[in-house]
Formats: sequence, C-alpha cells, structure tokens
Amino acid sequence: MKYYALLVLLASLSCGTPSSDHKEAATGTDVNEHEFTAAPAPEWSDLFVRKSGWFGGDGIFTIPFSGNDSEEQDSVLFLFSDTVIGEIEGNKLKPGLSMVNNSVAVLKGKRPDSTSLTFGVAGKPGAFRAIFTPKTDKPDKDTYFWLGDGFVNPDAGKDLFIFSYKITNTHGNSALPFKETGNSLIRIPAGSHFPYPGQQQFDLPFNHYKNGEETISFGSAVFNNSSSVVKTGADGFVYVYGTKGASKKLVSARVKPASVTSFDQWEFWNGTGWSKEVKSVAALADSVSNELSVSLLSAGKYALVYQLGGLFPDICMQVGPTPVGPFGPRIVLYKTSADIKDPDLFTYNAKAHPALSGPGELLISYNVNTFKFFEVLEKQPNMYRPRFVRVKFESHSGSSPEISAQRTGADKH
Repeated sequence: MKYYALLVLLASLSCGTPSSDHKEAATGTDVNEHEFTAAPAPEWSDLFVRKSGWFGGDGIFTIPFSGNDSEEQDSVLFLFSDTVIGEIEGNKLKPGLSMVNNSVAVLKGKRPDSTSLTFGVAGKPGAFRAIFTPKTDKPDKDTYFWLGDGFVNPDAGKDLFIFSYKITNTHGNSALPFKETGNSLIRIPAGSHFPYPGQQQFDLPFNHYKNGEETISFGSAVFNNSSSVVKTGADGFVYVYGTKGASKKLVSARVKPASVTSFDQWEFWNGTGWSKEVKSVAALADSVSNELSVSLLSAGKYALVYQLGGLFPDICMQVGPTPVGPFGPRIVLYKTSADIKDPDLFTYNAKAHPALSGPGELLISYNVNTFKFFEVLEKQPNMYRPRFVRVKFESHSGSSPEISAQRTGADKH
C-alpha cells in the first residue's frame, strides 16, 4: 500500500543520534535561540480536523504565492503527500475510503481560518487520483510521487517549483516492497489553476543508487536567498537541501534561481567550498528527517529544524551563521510525546513554516501516523493529520546561553 511504503521507509532509515537578510521568522529582534518557550498551537492543528472529503495527509510543506515569506497580504499553498479522502459521521469513518499519493490546499491569507482554506484532490468520487504523477516510459511500473519542498520563483517568471521523490513499488516479499528511483523537479507556470495541467517535470541527475554508494535525495527543504526575495545582503542563490545515506546526513546544493532547472549549474557544499561534483558533498548535520526546514531566525542565525532521526519524538534545532552552517549543537525544542501518548501512534518529519510564523517565533508542524493504519483510522479517523507547535524566542539580552527551563514540552540535552 502507498501509505505503508512511507512508514516502512521511515522506520528502516531511523537512527539515533554559508548569507544575508532573508525574511526572519523571528522578525524585529536579534533573538536568543537558547531562550524559548514551546507549546501546542491548537488553532492550526484544529484547522485540519475535517469530516468530509480530504480528512488526512502527511508531508505538509507551505509555499507563499508571492515567493516571499514576509509578505503579509499573501496566500499559502500547502503540499501533502499520501492523502485520505472520505466521510466521517460522528467519530466513525464511513465505508468508501480513498487514498491518493498527493494533494494540495490553498489558504487565503495567513490566518488559521477554516473558511479560507480550500483542499484540492484530483479526480472525482470513485476515481480520485494524485495531482502530480511521474512521466515514465515504463507505464507497467507502479511509480508515484511523494512531494518535497518547493518555492515560487520570482527570478523565473514567478513559476512554482516543487521537488518530488519518485517511488516505485517492487512487489517483492522483502520488508521494503518499493524503492526510491529518483528525484524530480515539477514546474508549474505562474497563474496556473488546479489541477495544474501545464506542469513540466525535470529529473534530477544527482542520485546514487549503485552498490556501495549512499543514496542522495534532494528536496527535503528549500531556502531562497536571492535578491528578488530579500531586501539586503542577498547572495543570489537558492539552497536545496537533501539527505544522504541511512544515517540521514544533511547535504546542500545551491544554484541561481533563474537556472534552477539547468542542473549543470548546480553546486554542492563539500565542507570547505562549492563543487560541481555531487560525490564530494559533505554532511552539514546527521540524524535529521526526510523533511525539514532551514530559515532565518535573525541576522546571521539560520535555523535548521527537523525531527531527530525522522521518527523520534524530539523536534530539534541547530543554528548556524550561514545557510550551510556550521550548525551548532542540537537543541531540543519540543517532544511530541507530550501530546501523542497513544502507543499505536508515532510522529515524524517536523519542520518550520516561516511564512506562517509571527514575530519572534517559529510555527512548526509534525506528522502523526501508525503502523496499524486502517485499524487505528477506524477508531480515530482524524488521527492522520498534522499537528502544530509554536516556539517563541526571547530577544537577545546577553544572558547565559543555557536552554531555558521555561520552555514547555522539552528537556535539556
């Protein structure tokens, strides 16, 4: 099953343990990342409690249509991967559940208002389908997309770009009846309407799946540091982050945003500088999640936010002076176990949403799922939806750089 492939992938890969003035998620102050409070944001979590049509999904990347996180008069595109569609009566799931590999939603404005949120699932009742499907010369293969991060690109006509993971079911008897068979970049012309019939697809040539080489996947996060988006100090690049190997090492590429589909123009951070050779790519951090975020806290402070190892309950942050670090010690912002106490459930793929974050804060989402999917969904039909946490940072006061004991739901590490 489609959803099961994702669960197995996360479980199988689980493990333990360079800049300018972008829109600051913690705007207006030089924040102290070591002093913060963290608490649930129910107004955002409840936004996705639904009884009809779309009622669950994971992934959840957010893309402002202006391309600029700081634009207040804006709308936001939500990206979901595996999605469930159906009807809930009372607290019981009615027969007729449908599942597709991806869907979207559009929020008019940036407030958690259910009347301003519209969901988009391709197809019609009885024949729902994914919006984005790989163009392949092997139609007999069961191949589909999970969606990565994306951005609206003012340097390319304000077209929308979405990274995606190409997954192919192998129908074998092994614990992993599927494999990742590439990454793609989807381009949607500006002004296109759902379900985006004018979309183009470009296959990334940077993946390694041969024996003895670690798998590299790009699209885990995007950070646009171009002058068309930032006011001052931009370096003119869009940074595309990915993961490498089973230990989930974070890696980064960069490219001029006008040339994002010219893959020969991409450069890869090798630990000391930028190289054209992807095999030289160096780890910026380890034990991150397949989906994550990099955003600017304040001048010279870039926040990497992720879920430890993909599946552990720790939502973590590391801060560096540039988009490629060096990133400092791991700070635990929040433990999802403070909210998710059902032993049948697990959480994964936390990330920050700077476009939805207020001054001095980061709004962070995480996904909820279970290995007993249909059994649990029958009893908890609104289980499979994102939850949100709001992290508020103190302004810099010269205090001791200790992690604040005032924060909620996190322990010192």
